[in-house]
Amino acid sequence: MNITFEELRRIKHALPTGGVKRIADELKLEEQTVRNYFGAKKYENGQIVSQHIEPGPDGGIVHLEDETIINLARKIIEESTHDAMAHN
Repeated sequence: MNITFEELRRIKHALPTGGVKRIADELKLEEQTVRNYFGAKKYENGQIVSQHIEPGPDGGIVHLEDETIINLARKIIEESTHDAMAHN
C-alpha cells in the first residue's frame, strides 16, 4: 500500500487516547513499534517496520509492506467516531 507520510501522520493523530496502546496490545507489539510505523524514528525500543519512504510532496510516499496496523487504526478511529456520534 502506498500512502503519503502526511496522511499516515493524520491517521496516527486521529486515534483516540490509548489508540497506540490498544493497537500494540491487540497485535502483541511494543508501543514504540506502532509509533515507528506511523513515522517515529526511535528504533531502540521498537522494531523497524517494513516500510520504504520515497521523497515527494506531503512528506513523501510511504510504501507499507504490512497493512495490519493501519487497518486496525482505521477501525479504532471509525469506532471512536461512531461512539462520539451516538453520544450526541
